[in-house]
Amino acid sequence: MRVPSFLLAVGLGLSAALANANALNDFEAFIASTQSGRANFEQTVFDPKGKVSQKNSGTLQFTRPGKFRWVYTKPAQVIVGDGKKVSFFDQDLNQVTVRKLEQAFSSTPAALLAGKGAIDSAFTLVASGDAEGMQWLDALPRQKDAGIEKIRMGFAGGNLAAMELQDAFGNRTRLSFSKF
Repeated sequence: MRVPSFLLAVGLGLSAALANANALNDFEAFIASTQSGRANFEQTVFDPKGKVSQKNSGTLQFTRPGKFRWVYTKPAQVIVGDGKKVSFFDQDLNQVTVRKLEQAFSSTPAALLAGKGAIDSAFTLVASGDAEGMQWLDALPRQKDAGIEKIRMGFAGGNLAAMELQDAFGNRTRLSFSKF
């Protein structure tokens, strides 16, 4: 028996809508149920042509609101937010840079993970479907001078598994999480 094409189109549209709703639901559940977290990460930076330009790994920790710690292994770098300011420590340069939290934080992945709850005021959230076995959610910064065009969050089984950042220069940074 052949399925009429309009029924197939309706079914596919409904499937896509349900899949997209899952990414938003996964994100909302993550925000509602996760007050703090810890994970290992692998970071890969791709240039505008898709070539790998940098690889790194490390750990991250966060506690809402506004407290986080990202530790990169090589080059050794630590980024710490204490709820009021963000400190960037570069071991190679033996230098610490401190900025106000809101200036350095508002449109970043750390804001999505450790933010104060007003995520809708900093980002427009758009479900973007399935890929690579994950439900993806796009977070588009409302602040246009943030330098970040888009942050994608990938959820697998309701858990945050990956984040991707697209910057204004066409570079893409992929963070893959483990042991979350």
